[in-house]
Amino acid sequence: MVITVQGVINPVSSEYIEKSIEEANEEGMEALVIELDTPGGLDTSMRSIIKVINGSEVPVVVYVAPSGARAASAGVFITMAAHIAAMAPGTNIGAAHPVGIGGKMDKTMVEKVTNDAVAYIKSIAERRGRNVEWAEDAVRKSVSVTAREALKLGVIDLVSRNLEGLLDKIDGMKVKTPAGEKVLHTGGASVVRKEMGLRLKILALISNPNIAYILMLLGFYGLFFEFTNPGSIFPGVVGGICLILAFYAFQTLPVNYAGLLLIILAVILFVLEVKITSGGVLTIGGIISMTIGSIMLFESPGPFLKLSIYLIVPAVLITAFFFSVTVGLAVKAWKRKPVTGVEGLVGLEGVAHTDVFEDGMVLVHGEYWRAYSDVPIKKGEKVIVESVSGLRIKVRKEERR
Repeated sequence: MVITVQGVINPVSSEYIEKSIEEANEEGMEALVIELDTPGGLDTSMRSIIKVINGSEVPVVVYVAPSGARAASAGVFITMAAHIAAMAPGTNIGAAHPVGIGGKMDKTMVEKVTNDAVAYIKSIAERRGRNVEWAEDAVRKSVSVTAREALKLGVIDLVSRNLEGLLDKIDGMKVKTPAGEKVLHTGGASVVRKEMGLRLKILALISNPNIAYILMLLGFYGLFFEFTNPGSIFPGVVGGICLILAFYAFQTLPVNYAGLLLIILAVILFVLEVKITSGGVLTIGGIISMTIGSIMLFESPGPFLKLSIYLIVPAVLITAFFFSVTVGLAVKAWKRKPVTGVEGLVGLEGVAHTDVFEDGMVLVHGEYWRAYSDVPIKKGEKVIVESVSGLRIKVRKEERR
């Protein structure tokens, strides 16, 4: 069985690898090959993958490929944990120093995390009979080597140009599994490729920082539109779904909640700009708040976990425009005088059909209404409707100019 893992090591890729290993064991595969290309990822996901590899009775082969691929950070641990570690020419491995995400670590914490990672990778290297000293340097000094250098240093077992060559080279090799020593018979073996399922593909897509950011904004748009236009239903449903998906993605990303609060503050400022005359100060403040919040939202030294500036700029401008227009229209609609129903009578002109004081009849909008007034009004005089109470209206005499 062959699977391909490209991108960040996160809960999605972890589930994909773990289920593939389980399936390979259930179906009695000769081996499972993981074609790996990763810049690193989350420690918890990495450890979960390694636990399943260690418990697999089917030999797991990690193949860093194709040319140009890398096994960095968490990828180093996974590669060294494999029963057989291989690389394609033109690939590299290393730079496994742990980095705090979602918040900076002080010196003491960095030392603790580093020592823990060193102990973990040394135990992995010792278990697989690989270069323990280099493994420690990869964590402490972030060293990185090419495929040929890794082979010479005893970091990996072999270098192969392609998958077919890899299967031929590992044919006859002996590996230790929980079931005992096993001799591989992969020469001429048929290859079964297991693709990532649709569910995992969708989860992998929304775990992208840029997609998660867009989902969050769409969630804000949808819920805001629903609150300002109750009964629309569709915007509220879509907004709710987008926000839940965004929060799922945030669980797999290094979210800085100060950045998230700044984005929420920006939305509030955009709304207030329409209701309060500030001369544009609130809008400018909202744009600044949202820009800084977007930049801060995902805090990571790796560019693969950061937002693209080419997304942030249009997103901020579109959001400012969206809230300015929609809130403005909502406020105008709220202030607009009613034109239907009894409320629409207030302010209309009419004519007294009879004398009006404590009681009387007036003709308003082509209809006869029982009416009363604070002062006597003679028949035929023009009146203005002041209020409506049930089936009676209160009127006053129209002032002559």
